[in-house]
Amino acid sequence: MTGIVLKDMFARIAERGRALVEKRSLRLAAFAARAAATAPEAERIEDLCRALLSERGEASGVALAGKVLDRYAMMSGEQKKDFFHALAQDFGPDQLRLKQAWAAYEQTSDTEGLRGLIRAVEPPRQELFRRLNLAPGGTGALVALREDLIKLGDNDPALACVEDDLVHLFYSWFNRGFLVMQRITWSTPADILERIIRYEAVHTIKGWDDLRSRLQPPDRRCYAFFHPSLIDEPLIFVEVALTSGIPGSIQDILAEDRTTLLPEHATTAVFYSISNCQAGLKGVSFGNFLIKQVVQDISRDVPSLKNFVTLSPAPGFARWLKRVAADPKAAGLANVDASALAPLKEKDWHLDPALRSALRPIILNLAAFYYVHAKTSSGKPVDPVARFHLGNGARLERLNWLGDTSPKGLREAEGLMVNYLYDLRFIEENHEAFANSGTVVASDAIKTHLLALAPDLVISENRRV
Repeated sequence: MTGIVLKDMFARIAERGRALVEKRSLRLAAFAARAAATAPEAERIEDLCRALLSERGEASGVALAGKVLDRYAMMSGEQKKDFFHALAQDFGPDQLRLKQAWAAYEQTSDTEGLRGLIRAVEPPRQELFRRLNLAPGGTGALVALREDLIKLGDNDPALACVEDDLVHLFYSWFNRGFLVMQRITWSTPADILERIIRYEAVHTIKGWDDLRSRLQPPDRRCYAFFHPSLIDEPLIFVEVALTSGIPGSIQDILAEDRTTLLPEHATTAVFYSISNCQAGLKGVSFGNFLIKQVVQDISRDVPSLKNFVTLSPAPGFARWLKRVAADPKAAGLANVDASALAPLKEKDWHLDPALRSALRPIILNLAAFYYVHAKTSSGKPVDPVARFHLGNGARLERLNWLGDTSPKGLREAEGLMVNYLYDLRFIEENHEAFANSGTVVASDAIKTHLLALAPDLVISENRRV
């Protein structure tokens, strides 16, 4: 009810503000020349943005912000891209003011000079985004705007400043303190459940019956983060299975004929799918907070739980294996026989018992190397999921042979899945080791695979492939 009341309040403010804007429009020189034009396209969106930045009245400012966002929503992709370039070129810091503020600070180095310098450095774009955020639905519109920027910017360096300003503001607006965690159940409103189906990014939900099988049984849980300004839009959600042991296969987790486990008999909580929902919030991390809060809540609800693990995909593993097969030496694995990986080229190789038996030790040993030693140019693990969980303080626990035999699982990872263990006693220690030195904390089972791969090979912790 609170969200609905706030929406209604802002809508009333906006309507009153629109009336004020209309009364004042004749006094705005930028719009006076176009007074005879009745089409909304007659007003350039850049002029509306300048008017918004000069606006002093709160109500009229809210209305004008809504007008800018309405205009933006009607623009074509090419027009939006032109608008982004206008934001980059025309709404940056005033260079003369910046130089003067820097000169003043150099002379005094006092607090007042620093405040002046900070004000001069901040681009008008940031204040424009703040004022646009005041419009009803402004936060969601700005998230959608950044999604457009990501799609249309195409890594254009000229638009990096606009991207940086939005991300800077989003880090503040979507601070953990503003987020609310809710459990998603079969009784959750249908519009939110529809979004859960649509946003699932790891294991596709095949309709309402499939969704019910993930939410309704007593050994299944789903939790999501919401933001007060995006009432019905989940930001991120995690699906959890309660089990009696650490699973090695998503087929077992999602099996239609599986036996339901009573929560009090469960010893393990398995995070088997984590999906980010808003493309416009890319780079603004929520997952680490969500996992830690879910661990706290679910531990309280199910005291029998002892283990907290993931059953994670390996989205870059198949691509890395192809590079190894093409040139083992370049990957730092000169002792690996590339021909041993040739059966992976055969269609449905995973259905052949002989091929499965031959490939299993090879793939698992190479996977251990991939996770522990294959690094990017910046010294981080190649695998993006590994970067996330290891950065959160998890331990690389177990490699699961043919853990995901879906077309996607075979295409991206040759069926490999991974368990990361969240041991509450060592999360901070593991996080510090990874953050400070890039150390991948791994179980003895992982180290055994490494030893089997190359018992006489000295493997550098900083190898980059």
